[in-house]
Amino acid sequence: MSDRTTLFRSLHDVSLAAWFGGSLMGVIGLNGAAAAAKDPAERLTLSSKGWARWAPVQLGILGTHAVGAIGMLVADRGRVANQGGAQGNAVVKTVLTVAAAGAAFWSASAGKTIAKHASEGAEGVTETGSGASPELATAQRQQKILQWVPPLLTGIVIVLTAQQGEQQRVSGGLLRRR
Repeated sequence: MSDRTTLFRSLHDVSLAAWFGGSLMGVIGLNGAAAAAKDPAERLTLSSKGWARWAPVQLGILGTHAVGAIGMLVADRGRVANQGGAQGNAVVKTVLTVAAAGAAFWSASAGKTIAKHASEGAEGVTETGSGASPELATAQRQQKILQWVPPLLTGIVIVLTAQQGEQQRVSGGLLRRR
């Protein structure tokens, strides 16, 4: 494999940025705007339709991110194995990425339940209305927390990626001097 990993880094970084930004926009923008609808059933319907449109894009983003991350790890395997801190950083990034993906899929599952029960209406996307079924109430309680997990964890992964880039820059500079 070439020492140049621009393609893998680009796939990794751009997909991570899209995942972070799209998830955060959905929670704040889409769910916030849907909560402003006057009709309680429309609140859940609008949010559900928006998230359903995002789902295939997010799935593509997750696949692209996996390709980029695996490609970078393979290309950098020597540095990751030998440079202090690089292996720990890679392990933490992997665990956080898997957790973020798991939360995204769990959130999507809760979202499908919310969509199925949209006609019951609600105070907000994650705020139960007085006529909510137990299924809807459970899904909304889960979603209230789950919706924040992907942007939080991917934000941390972005910071760790920057740290890893600094580690590599320092490592490359030291190796060139020798």
